[in-house]
Amino acid sequence: MASLRDIKNRITSTKKTSQITRAMQMVSASKLNRAEMNAKAFVPYMAKIQDVVASIAAGSNDASHPMMTSRPVKKTAYLVITSDRGLVGGYNSNILRTVSNKIRERHTSNDEFVILSIGRKGRDFFAKQGMTILESAIALPDHPSFADIKEITRKAVGMFSEGAYDEVYMYYNHFVSAIQQEVTETKVLPLTDIKPTGATSSYEFDPSAEAILEVLLPQYAESLIFGAVLDGKASEHAASMTAMKSATDNASELIDGLTLSYNRARQAAITQEITEIVGGAAALE
Repeated sequence: MASLRDIKNRITSTKKTSQITRAMQMVSASKLNRAEMNAKAFVPYMAKIQDVVASIAAGSNDASHPMMTSRPVKKTAYLVITSDRGLVGGYNSNILRTVSNKIRERHTSNDEFVILSIGRKGRDFFAKQGMTILESAIALPDHPSFADIKEITRKAVGMFSEGAYDEVYMYYNHFVSAIQQEVTETKVLPLTDIKPTGATSSYEFDPSAEAILEVLLPQYAESLIFGAVLDGKASEHAASMTAMKSATDNASELIDGLTLSYNRARQAAITQEITEIVGGAAALE
């Protein structure tokens, strides 16, 4: 049985851990508020550019672009968005498990696909699996701007246009609420199924529709990725907040149990001392 000193030391250390997890929970909650605002603020822009692209594609029979055309699939790229740090519950493991399952279903050889990774956890996981990581981005800030991911997004879109791979799937955690995030698969390229979010508008093109799409489609594909990064950051902070709350609650339960054990051990020690005193007094009579 543990001594009173051992139990007291465990109570003290658990209380310190609880203070740390509670502070981390509050920090994550603060970051979540801003990350959620950033993700929601990006939605109107994303919807508008999608409407414009859909309207141009639907309004001109002559408008075409390689990014909107399917081709025989010889190689697939998987763009996976994870976090750089742990302590986020199942945030990373859910994404990595989903991607691994999809790869096993679709491919029989590592030569048939490549990985584009945003986040250290994803990069390290796929590197250990011996998979080809074509490009990676790590150490993103808690509230990233487009400049932070500009290089990997432009390379992802550019290498598709150059024929390095024939389709791009993106995986990230979609933010539903502070306690719910959903692993989401989005086909980024080719852009074969662009639908307007509302009523379409009629446009007159100057220069041609093809020239406009040449500029607009890469921006649209890059915006899809950036929007997913913002969404994923909100999910990451929500998962961190939930994990730290769970850790704090578990620490509180552990402290209650240890305190009960400490009181029982202390009571037993006092009872033992009283018994010894009474026994000693009786022996002297």
